[in-house]
Amino acid sequence: MENKDVAKILRETAQLLEIDGAIIGRYRSYEKVAELLYSIPERIEDLAKDEKKLKELPGVGDSMAEHIREILETGDYALRQKLLNTYPPTLLDLLQLQSMGPKKVAFIWSHFKAGTVEEVRKLASEGKLRDLPGFGEKSEQTILKAAEQFKNLSGSGRFRLNVAEDEAQKLVAYISKASEPVESVTPAGSLRRGRETVGDLDLLVTMRLGHDKQKDVDAVAQHILKYPGIDQKLAHGENKVSVQLGSGLQVDVRLLEKKSFGAALLYFTGSKAHNVALRGRALDMGWTLNEYALTTVKGGKVVASKTEEEIYSKLKLEYIEPELREMTGEIEAAENGTLPKLVKLADIRGDLQMHTTASDGKNSIEEMGEAARALGYEYIALTDHSQAVTVANGMDEQRTREQIKKIRAAQARVPGIRLLAGIEVDIKKNGTLDLKDEVLAQLDVVVASVHSHMKMERAEMTERLLAAIENPYTQIIAHPTGRLVLRREPFEYDMEKVLDAAVARGIAMECNAYPDRLDLRDVHLRMAKQRGAKIVISTDAHSTTHFRMMKYGVITARRGWIEKKDVINTLPLEEFLAALRPKPGAAKPKLAKHKSA
Repeated sequence: MENKDVAKILRETAQLLEIDGAIIGRYRSYEKVAELLYSIPERIEDLAKDEKKLKELPGVGDSMAEHIREILETGDYALRQKLLNTYPPTLLDLLQLQSMGPKKVAFIWSHFKAGTVEEVRKLASEGKLRDLPGFGEKSEQTILKAAEQFKNLSGSGRFRLNVAEDEAQKLVAYISKASEPVESVTPAGSLRRGRETVGDLDLLVTMRLGHDKQKDVDAVAQHILKYPGIDQKLAHGENKVSVQLGSGLQVDVRLLEKKSFGAALLYFTGSKAHNVALRGRALDMGWTLNEYALTTVKGGKVVASKTEEEIYSKLKLEYIEPELREMTGEIEAAENGTLPKLVKLADIRGDLQMHTTASDGKNSIEEMGEAARALGYEYIALTDHSQAVTVANGMDEQRTREQIKKIRAAQARVPGIRLLAGIEVDIKKNGTLDLKDEVLAQLDVVVASVHSHMKMERAEMTERLLAAIENPYTQIIAHPTGRLVLRREPFEYDMEKVLDAAVARGIAMECNAYPDRLDLRDVHLRMAKQRGAKIVISTDAHSTTHFRMMKYGVITARRGWIEKKDVINTLPLEEFLAALRPKPGAAKPKLAKHKSA
């Protein structure tokens, strides 16, 4: 189990104890250890093997050590389970609503026996909470809004892009091992278009069919139905198999001959609006387009079917990349020859946000550098958290200075890649940065971001970000809307005004590649491009394994019509440093000689 998994169980135990009316010292002991586990670099599984080391952790005595070992051994904690036998598990959902702490949840449960978000929403909509102690009409309205957001996020029936892709890769590998007929297995649908969430998974299987075509098709279908991850069989037709996986994701597999692959891939990739436009265009030209082929209206003669490129060409359009097929101007651009040359993963030369053991990362400076070098990167920025993020073991001024020295020293041990000393500095509520200017001046890259007070009013949040942009040391705004895909709505502000200010000050806006964030999202990236804003694509890696998430940032950028020329970390090192906003009084950076990767 990861530290965060153990911490989650301890935190939920603390919350349930507070709901149960336990004395503050009892539940706070669980909270403190949970907070600690989020911040320490060592794996709790490793520490638990040595009782002495485990008990050296602040707040971990004999009893807490025993609780931690129980969680590691069983995957749960008996006290938490006992409390969940007394209270419905849905009370934990209530704690996710803004303004709903354990005391309010306990009060509502004791007075109304309301234990779900919907039950509390109903109470608020009927005006039954406003006169209760600690609530009020404003609190009631906040609960209504939070309940609606919870419903939209948790009840969407959608899955994050990386989750869907992982399932697709496993299925592709499994189906590819089928008998002789299988030639290729290709994901389509919203996964291929790179949507940030996927509702269901479409797979196209092309086959080399023998004399008994249906027998071959049935053999492949039966192989698919034996996939161990299937929870429920939904349908099995002549050339289609539909199943639901244990994760809840629905998968539709279509079995087809190679000659119609291009038409099928185009059709099942979508989007629906894009397909409608193409069909209309085909009709205007005297043709019919469906999932089998582009054919003449009269006589049904096949005009094109084998490849998407062939079909677009017949429709007198440039090939349109899947990420652009959302009916947002791509048809006109393909007709006029003005489609963007979208950024590619191979264009990325460096990663500009990551965390080491200095804050909440799992790997050292050297390990991050070596892993990035192995990917062929020319440079990375090590950007641990600043002091405001206490749960992430954020660094104060003194620790930041020490970290700069450590990065400089590590450079000699990691040749072939430039290690840039950076920081992810918090933007405080008033818009000032979390570290003093004299410390920020010593860093190569200053990334600023919001981690707190996310429920500020739109105008206040706008002023907060504008103030951070005015700070002469801010160079990059990271995960600029603070959203978490399917978990947390973005905070509100005037995006256009902030983007205009970033352009005026030469600040880059981040496309955070971590699939929980994908922030900026596609529509905001397109807004940024239209204004001439600089873009960086970074992983926000907290371990060396997270570097592979870069592809999701690139996919999101492509959906935002972003080109290589828009992304400054596609530049060689010297050009990249020159593209960053210069610090006050700084001359052009003098670069230490090093061997490029």
